[in-house]
Amino acid sequence: MPVPLFDTKIQNHALAADLQAAFARVLASGMFILGPEVQNFERQCAEYLGVRHALGISSGTDAILLALMALDIGPDDEVICPSFTFFATAGCVARTGAKPVFCDVRADTFNLDVADAARRITPRTKAILPVHLYGQAAEMESVNALARQHGIKVIEDAAQAVGATQGGKRIGGLGDFGAFSFFPTKNLGAFGDAGLLTTNDDSLAERATLLRNHGAHPKYFHRFVGGNFRLDAVQAALLAVKLPHLDGYAQLRAANAARYTEHFAKLPGLGTQLILPAAQPGNGHIWNQYTLRLPGAGQRDALRTWLTARQIGSEIYYPVPLHAQECFAAVAQTDTDLPVSAQLAGEAVSLPIFPELTRAQQDEVIAAVSEFVVAGR
Repeated sequence: MPVPLFDTKIQNHALAADLQAAFARVLASGMFILGPEVQNFERQCAEYLGVRHALGISSGTDAILLALMALDIGPDDEVICPSFTFFATAGCVARTGAKPVFCDVRADTFNLDVADAARRITPRTKAILPVHLYGQAAEMESVNALARQHGIKVIEDAAQAVGATQGGKRIGGLGDFGAFSFFPTKNLGAFGDAGLLTTNDDSLAERATLLRNHGAHPKYFHRFVGGNFRLDAVQAALLAVKLPHLDGYAQLRAANAARYTEHFAKLPGLGTQLILPAAQPGNGHIWNQYTLRLPGAGQRDALRTWLTARQIGSEIYYPVPLHAQECFAAVAQTDTDLPVSAQLAGEAVSLPIFPELTRAQQDEVIAAVSEFVVAGR
């Protein structure tokens, strides 16, 4: 049986009537940019995340960029971020004219290694950008302690982790800013690009709100050079329909993750031939991805070929660490300097874990991975 990596149609079709009503409401209003629908969604998000301010943004990438701009980060500044993550994390830093300084990650969580980040701080460091990769929170207590020690800001890249918790608190309110993505395949998926920027700081919220709309207040009077980072009303209205279901989606993903782990933990070579992901104590993992590690040259790619032949979806997040990307050659950081990031780029592969994954589909994935591992013994 074919098993897709994800299927957005099932989830969205289940809410079709409510989604169509929301679209019709926006259509009738004639208000398509910001406005009451966006304000309502922002209020819902702020309440859900436990933050003072939530701003609807055009994409998760723009949310990161806006946070950097609101913190006045630019040329001659440095921002520390992990090398093993999606491109937007460092790409936004570069777009401000600042220099991304890559730090390594932990092999057990895929998240920023705080000790490695600490050794890369210089007088030019203005911020640190931890990523809550795959849906699990980074070590925010340690990150914040490091930031306070050096007087730098913290921007949470929460693009993959809406709803994730640490110490009982939802991420997005644990730093100076939190940046979320609602790309269609995320735990809370929009119907195009959409994002959110959160903060508990009133002055930062005011500045970000201005910068979101070309730095203008009132209209046509510009205090700053901002950008067009506004959220469409239709995206806000549709996301507001899905937000109340978010915790339910996360529970289904967690159940899928637990079932994978239950079966894979019985396989031979566990810990050497196959390494499983795990939620760290105190973390509420929302399992945006379920990511295996297969040590050994070519083993990860061999598994992916094996799965593809059986019509099972998978993805490599991410095959090239950021320090090795051509556009960052001037940063001059190497695999030797960032060994864990380089290692994970050759070992990591993610399996289907979307909420609507059926037991029969998951059985297909479990059987295929198990056969591969056993055959390799």
